[in-house]
Amino acid sequence: MAQVEFFYDLSSPWTYLGFNNIQPILAETGADITWRPFLVGGVFNAVNPNVYQARSEPMDPKVVHNFRWLHEWAELAGLPLTFPSAHHPVKSVLPMRACCVLEGDQSNLQRFSKAAFEAYFARGENIDDPGVLTSIANGCDLDGKALIAQASQQTVKDQLRSNTEEAISRGAYGSPTLFVDDALYFGNDQLPLVKQHLEKAGAD
Repeated sequence: MAQVEFFYDLSSPWTYLGFNNIQPILAETGADITWRPFLVGGVFNAVNPNVYQARSEPMDPKVVHNFRWLHEWAELAGLPLTFPSAHHPVKSVLPMRACCVLEGDQSNLQRFSKAAFEAYFARGENIDDPGVLTSIANGCDLDGKALIAQASQQTVKDQLRSNTEEAISRGAYGSPTLFVDDALYFGNDQLPLVKQHLEKAGAD
């Protein structure tokens, strides 16, 4: 059975789409997935600084079209999208450290990530706010206060840095970055290719 690794940052709207859109693919193919929190800003700084230049030119045709396509993809997926919100671009260091605390418990990590994505992209909440993150965690039947406390530990900081460096070393340049076995796929729009790969792997 093929193994999917999903490197992601909660601040990415395309990852919000990809996180939700890969769910039926996993159900159809029976593939296993490992959710891998990382810091997309660290990836951009290392290998894709052009992202920051694009943000400084909001009327660039590519930026304008990408914004329209983003909302059309959300409509196609049936996902509410409040973007950009007053908190965009959000600082994602704290929420991604919280995800790293949960990385060893993939079920809780998935539930927390889904709730955090919905808070930021569906309701426009500030997921950099410890109070907001605490509330999100509590809503997932987790101890939000303890989660935020653990997120400040050095071992968790090191884990997030290590995940980010691993993704970069394997060729990542944005979020979401997916690996099916050792093949890299990027973004929500490549999920049909991910599905094709998984179906071929299942037929072998």
